Amino acid sequence: MGLFKAEAEVYKPVEDVNLGPESDEFYRRANVKAPRLAGFVVKIFAWFLELPLIGTFLLYILKRDNLIYKLVSDAELEGSPVYVPMHPFDDLTEEKAMHIGSDLTPAQKVQQAIDCLPSHCGNIVDDKEPFFRRWTIMDYSRAYNSGVITPCMVAERLIAAIKESSSPTLDMAFFIDYNVEDILRQATESSLRYKRGEPISALDGVPIAIKDEIDCSPYPTTGGTKWLHKVRPCKDDACCVMRLRLCGAMLVGKTNMHELGAGTSGINPHYGASRNPYDVGKISGGSSSGSAAVVAAGLCPVALGVDGGGSVRMPAALCGVVGLKPTFSRVPHSGSVLLLSVSYFSCAVLFSFKYRRYLFSSFLINLDVLVSVLPLNWTVGMVGVLAATVEDAFITYAAISGQLQENETSSLPQPKVHFPLLNSGSTISNIKMARYGETVEVTIPDIESMRLAHYVTIGSECTASLSSYLEKLNIAEIGWDVRVALCVYSAFSSKDYIKAQKMRNRQIQIHKNIFSKADVIVTPTVGVTAYPIMDDALRTGELDYINGAALVRYQIAGNFLGLPAITVPVGYDRNGLPIGLQFIGRPWSEATLIHVAFAMQALGISEYRKPQVFYDLLKQ
Repeated sequence: MGLFKAEAEVYKPVEDVNLGPESDEFYRRANVKAPRLAGFVVKIFAWFLELPLIGTFLLYILKRDNLIYKLVSDAELEGSPVYVPMHPFDDLTEEKAMHIGSDLTPAQKVQQAIDCLPSHCGNIVDDKEPFFRRWTIMDYSRAYNSGVITPCMVAERLIAAIKESSSPTLDMAFFIDYNVEDILRQATESSLRYKRGEPISALDGVPIAIKDEIDCSPYPTTGGTKWLHKVRPCKDDACCVMRLRLCGAMLVGKTNMHELGAGTSGINPHYGASRNPYDVGKISGGSSSGSAAVVAAGLCPVALGVDGGGSVRMPAALCGVVGLKPTFSRVPHSGSVLLLSVSYFSCAVLFSFKYRRYLFSSFLINLDVLVSVLPLNWTVGMVGVLAATVEDAFITYAAISGQLQENETSSLPQPKVHFPLLNSGSTISNIKMARYGETVEVTIPDIESMRLAHYVTIGSECTASLSSYLEKLNIAEIGWDVRVALCVYSAFSSKDYIKAQKMRNRQIQIHKNIFSKADVIVTPTVGVTAYPIMDDALRTGELDYINGAALVRYQIAGNFLGLPAITVPVGYDRNGLPIGLQFIGRPWSEATLIHVAFAMQALGISEYRKPQVFYDLLKQ
């Protein structure tokens, strides 16, 4: 193999990198060398990859031609590896924001968030009436409190809409599972609370959908597979789900997702392709595909997703809704269990990849029944919010954010939660924004290298977490595109992984330097708008790494470096497909990001367009 070895990249020390507009840093475009594969062709490719000798050679070629050896594995770069992007908490001075006590209940936090909103929030104001608007959390709350409509009426309309959207005529594939009896039970309880004049919070009776990567009783958690729930039963609600339930939210089912989160299209050969409500022939994006689509189609003002590689922000942008990914660890996944598993993982990477995978998987067997968000990628994934508006994302973030009580005894300073004062009557000032591109005010080098290092990281963590299951699994139960992805993931070595974590350290330092000069980085959310769903992909899934690289290019920093980020719809392409704008912030600066996103939304909301597929559940 040494004969084929490409010249390795030599990265200059971070202190020598010029980040200014006059920088001579090379801006490398995505160098994806892999054709689109689907149908019978992807089956053949998977078969070859799974052959011992031929597969090893093909995987070597793929890694070499896509510059993984050059830019990551064999690269020369300074600094030690950083395995977990756990940022120390700095008590930021965020303009027009207030500190929220950690002792508040989720319902109390929701009320605090609502108190931060303008009094007219959610109302249609005379001369500012938008062309189209989705119903918001506050719209539902006002309608319920007025008695004009009840949660039971909304539940019945929702169930009818889900059935219609699932019909062969539309085949939107929004949900993997929903339970009519459970939805009606929650709606009845909520209706009774409103009748007594005792709603728990503004979220009481509001329909919210949950990505099928997050535990939510009474549903199994499939991860988009046909098998995972059989070996990993759902025991209880995830922390984020429990907090929504404590606010009275009506949890309406588990949304579709790309199988194991291992793709960007949202095409799932087991449960169908979640279709984009703006054009049913286009993808909704992955992996939180169903969550973005149900919000865009008006079925829910809010849905939860998990963002491991832009998996919340990407589909949000493609479907024309808001997507918020908080700072790493801002929303608990599993409390002390997650922290323990991450710590163990950080030590285990010192072993060879093969043995690290088995060591960790044996440890995970005893823990995974306690973990409430599937541990597919421990150090890059975060629960995120997809919402109709920035206000809805903020209210939901308020409900689910904050540390678990048992973690507050840690010797490390616990991150404080700040809420933006959106009702202050004036916008925040002195916010410095940085943008990057080919002609830039700020240069961010090595974007492509960071993308590849993230790919090595998320792939390694996915195979490590699933290895004990995959060894016993009938491979025929896995979608063909995911079989290919797992083959590629398993080709990453401990050297690949550790070099990727050195790249993580390098990029953390670079972004620290950028944030010493700017408050927010502004980028397109995705590099392309939604592309067509091809018939040959429906039964096998598809491999489209060229479009995939374009979709994730600007989102990697949020995951790989653990930074908070939010996307807001800002327009449409010539075909009427949504375009999103992304804001990336310092660690723990969600309040500033929400401020900026709220201001951006105000500029564009009057131009929002109604999707092809839309359900008006309030009928007002």
